[in-house]
Amino acid sequence: MTEQKAVPETVDWQSEMTRIATKHHVIVCWVAIVLDPLWFVSDYYTIPEQWKDFLIIRLAVALFTLFAVYFRKKIKISTEALIFIPVFGIAIQNAYMWSFMDVPMLQKHAFAYLALFIGAGMLVLWKPIWSIVVLSLTLLANIVFLNMFSKLPLQDILINGGLLVGTVALFSGVLIQSRYSLTKKEIIARLKLIESNKILEHQKNIIEEKNKDITDSINYAKKIQEAILPSVALKQKLFPDAFILFQPRDIVSGDFYWYSEKNGRKIIAAVDCTGHGVPGAFMSMIGNAFLNQIVNEKGIIKPSEILNQLRELIIEALKQSGASGENQDGMDISLLSIDNESGIVEFAGANNPLWIIRNQTQEANSAPSLTEIKGNKQPIGIYSGPATPFTNHEIQLNTGDSLYLFTDGFADQMGGPLGKKYKYKTFKELVLSTNDDTAVQREAVFSKTAKDWKGELDQTDDILVIGIKV
Repeated sequence: MTEQKAVPETVDWQSEMTRIATKHHVIVCWVAIVLDPLWFVSDYYTIPEQWKDFLIIRLAVALFTLFAVYFRKKIKISTEALIFIPVFGIAIQNAYMWSFMDVPMLQKHAFAYLALFIGAGMLVLWKPIWSIVVLSLTLLANIVFLNMFSKLPLQDILINGGLLVGTVALFSGVLIQSRYSLTKKEIIARLKLIESNKILEHQKNIIEEKNKDITDSINYAKKIQEAILPSVALKQKLFPDAFILFQPRDIVSGDFYWYSEKNGRKIIAAVDCTGHGVPGAFMSMIGNAFLNQIVNEKGIIKPSEILNQLRELIIEALKQSGASGENQDGMDISLLSIDNESGIVEFAGANNPLWIIRNQTQEANSAPSLTEIKGNKQPIGIYSGPATPFTNHEIQLNTGDSLYLFTDGFADQMGGPLGKKYKYKTFKELVLSTNDDTAVQREAVFSKTAKDWKGELDQTDDILVIGIKV
């Protein structure tokens, strides 16, 4: 996974801070340009004998600010210098005006000072040094002008607005610093988030690309798996009145079906390999190859012997010795060998059974019965119990009998109104209820039932059901 790199704090956040500060500072400048000259009305009623002088000073501050706003890009005025002009200009203006006021006037004009510092604290964004410079120069200007023009003692000046203005000025400096610090942190956090999102997006694209490659590979593996399964044409030849419901949980399957014809016997198997998806598919290819070797090459057609040989080949291929902790991969299987001439079917199973559906009488609408022939309680492969030879069952078939081979995927599928397993009891009822249907009809019913039961839930396991009408 790509490491997340820290956002450079010396470049990105400063340019973003400048952008935000410039936006705020331009607004403050326009407010000063428009409102500061209008305060001459207050001057007219407060100090009527000097309102003209004060108006000239106010207009001068407004014009300097207007000049700075219009030509800031051309003469490259920094955002700090831009806002410094109206803030310091109004501070000097107020200091000059204070020096001509008596006590009642000072009290009234203190609000102008307060408005300046509170407004600056709320809107100005600059480094602490700028606040220190403004406050220091403002203090110096007040001292100079008061010494030059004021007739009031220092005590009266401090009591009637001086202390309050000084306190608010300091508070505004702290407020500006806090806003600056918080804004900086917010910008850095936002830029880091953007950078993280870019990294995540890049990683997402890599994962999606890799996932596509993997999915493409698995889809190709599916074609290979489908290619090694027996053909539909061979099924139609050997088992024309049969259906095979085959629904992999993933793209490829750990379940597989296999059939062939050898020495006058039709042999068919439903196999459930350990796992599903890619691991199960590997096992299915091994099992398919071994069944071809045992039946088609060696000519072995007795089900129990086929399973005995298959177990030996699986143990050898997977190098299973029975040691504690080693893999116990293998497969469950139900396998039939059918002799059409005699009507005899031979069956052997590893954990999986054979179901025989048979009508009790020849009368129409008679209820069919289900007989279960169980396989041996041992898998194809190594396991903890003793390995015994597989049992060979021989059954005489009647015309109209149905044979069912299956894996556990259908019965174990979660779903229904309570999200529970379908279960074998319900599965048996479904098998019996469709006994008189054609192979095509039965496959459609089984497929719809599995889909409806699953609903919005994920498929639990691979599903394989083989139904053969004799």
